[in-house]
Amino acid sequence: MEERKYPTRLKMVGHFLRGSKRWFFLAVIFACLVSLFELISPKLIAFTVDSVIGDQVPDVTGMVKTLLEAAGGTAYLKGHLGMIALLIMAAAFASALCRYLFRLFNAKGAETLVKTMRDDLFSHILRLPFQWHSENHTGDIIQRCTSDVEQIKMFLSEQLTSLIRILILITLAVWYMFGIHKTLSLTAVAYIVIVVSYSYYFHHKIGDAFEKVDIEEGRLSSIAQENLTGVRVVRAFGRETYEKEWFEKQNAHYTGLWVHLLNILAAFWSSGDLISNLQILVILAMGSALCVRGSLSAGNFIAFISYNSMLIWPTRALGRVISNLSKAGISIDRLMYIMNAEEEKDDDNAAEPPMNGDICFEHVSFRFANANAEALNDIDFTIKAGTTVGILGGTGSGKSTLMYLLDRLYDLPEDSGRITVGGTDIRMIRRNWLRSHIGMVLQEPYLFSRTLEENIRIASQKSDRNEVRRAARIAALDETVGHFAEGYDTYVGERGVTLSGGQKQRTAIAQMLIRKPPVMIFDDSLSAVDAETDARIRRSLQENTAGSTIILISHRITTLMNADDIIVMDQGRVIEHGSHDELMEKNGIYRKIHDLQYSQSEQEEDHE
Repeated sequence: MEERKYPTRLKMVGHFLRGSKRWFFLAVIFACLVSLFELISPKLIAFTVDSVIGDQVPDVTGMVKTLLEAAGGTAYLKGHLGMIALLIMAAAFASALCRYLFRLFNAKGAETLVKTMRDDLFSHILRLPFQWHSENHTGDIIQRCTSDVEQIKMFLSEQLTSLIRILILITLAVWYMFGIHKTLSLTAVAYIVIVVSYSYYFHHKIGDAFEKVDIEEGRLSSIAQENLTGVRVVRAFGRETYEKEWFEKQNAHYTGLWVHLLNILAAFWSSGDLISNLQILVILAMGSALCVRGSLSAGNFIAFISYNSMLIWPTRALGRVISNLSKAGISIDRLMYIMNAEEEKDDDNAAEPPMNGDICFEHVSFRFANANAEALNDIDFTIKAGTTVGILGGTGSGKSTLMYLLDRLYDLPEDSGRITVGGTDIRMIRRNWLRSHIGMVLQEPYLFSRTLEENIRIASQKSDRNEVRRAARIAALDETVGHFAEGYDTYVGERGVTLSGGQKQRTAIAQMLIRKPPVMIFDDSLSAVDAETDARIRRSLQENTAGSTIILISHRITTLMNADDIIVMDQGRVIEHGSHDELMEKNGIYRKIHDLQYSQSEQEEDHE
């Protein structure tokens, strides 16, 4: 069984709490002091009613008796009731001050905890394999990192930190109550047992319902995220009504689950209200009867009612902690799924060899998880250092998979051949080193919501404006930028929405060129530019990237025909291999694609 980084909920929560423990510890201390000061007032009121206003001999010993005698005894206090009022006010002020400090330190602990969780999750997610991201929806990941983080924060800061205070308050209140009247106290304690029992019963029901709600919230977030990022596609294909109905259907299901959860919570809280009110009624009736019989003094009855009132809230809060533990547990489990996902790791002996050598694919086979057929089957060829190689193939032929394996976005299994750079197996090359020396431009590049210059400089922060312009010139972008009102300071919008497809591709090319990597991969990254711009970029690359190994992946023969070597792929296999002239002489699939594309080009020219 795979070893988990966080085998238990407690261990992961402990890891997240590493920067918050001192704040929560101080919060607990002051929460306990709040409870102690709150317990003083009922005692003072009982003493005043029975021994100062009444004639009952005070039942005090030790330091309290010494202080009472030093103050002049009950006789003195009868003429100075203001002193007792001042003591009660002082206790109330001390309680308020401690409550303020409790909330202050608790808030510091809570926000520190949230920051730690977010930082850890984001940092960990960035180091997870590309395949993990392919298998998990972005919306669901965002939901886990927001709603579930907030749920854990609320439980730890609003409930768990109060747990010690609750237990102390319950313990002391019950202890004082037993000191007043045992039978009446047993009646009050029975209430605690009932609340804990029905809270445990609701604990499982709330947990199951909340898990379903949490999962559906992630799905709903995914739908919203996909539609917002793909809004142009939705609008272009007139799918607004379909997407709206799909969202509303999922939202209705999500709302129904919330209604079900709220019904359970309503039953839980209403049951608590009913039991609490019945307990107060029983205590009042029994206490009044005991006072009439003379078994209980008026002062002690007032104190008992005060302690019982104090007992109601913490007992309800204890029940809430038990019931909400299930919700927090679900959220912790959902974060554990992320935190226990295995990060990309380098071999202990991984090195940083020169990256300007030959690239060899030696009998490489690869199958995606849960796929029936192999994406690559016994691929064997060499890309000479400093040459330009073209890869041609239809959709699903495996040409992009080759590059993902070379960049280690997917890891090649041990028994599936090997890929070497300069004779070194890429499994023995540090990932950061490998990727920093391989530049890759995809067919659909991703641009961040920043300026054009910031996007080009994203992989080379030390580059200046001149280097940015040089890379843009090679990518045939500089002239286009000159037409923008703000030039390189133009804000490109989310995912580069303000740029055309060709402009985004050329920006991505400039983004790669500014790094000057020894290996450059263009994965159909010239598909959105016209043939003239395509040719201009290729000429510029040839003139400005001497010594670099260039891999061109394309459906367009004109993009590949001047390459030193051309590899033709079909269904995960290399079916033809050679220069343009050699492949034309073979009269195979390359020749057929060439003739077909040129025939279509001539027909388009005739129509024009």
